[in-house]
Amino acid sequence: MTDPRTRKGVARILKALAEVYSPEADQIVLVMDNLNTHTLSSLYDILPAAEAKRLADKFEIHYTPKHGRGLNMAEIEWSVLARQCLEERIPDKASLCQQVLPWETRRNQAETRVDGRLTAADARIKLRRLYPSILP
Repeated sequence: MTDPRTRKGVARILKALAEVYSPEADQIVLVMDNLNTHTLSSLYDILPAAEAKRLADKFEIHYTPKHGRGLNMAEIEWSVLARQCLEERIPDKASLCQQVLPWETRRNQAETRVDGRLTAADARIKLRRLYPSILP
């Protein structure tokens, strides 16, 4: 987390992901929202062009859609975090990090996934009011 959500803050996070947390990774896949600062071009704000390009090439970015299932999956994950980890008001950033990190580590080690598949049959049941009726 960075205090202001700036391009330079995003660039510092991307650099740390590539060099500190995953230096051995050939490819790092990220899911990010569509905030205007969340781009690989932010690396060019803090690094020389060759270094920025080297780091940018390590990332594969998938942006969450503004509407729909991908966004819903992110909301589900936030909901799980809130229910399992954030039971009371958190007074500051340091306390938040102290509470979330062990939860995140356990969840990642367990390789917990969100099942975001909605079959046509399920959609017809859940969204039946949106489907036209063909019976008289």
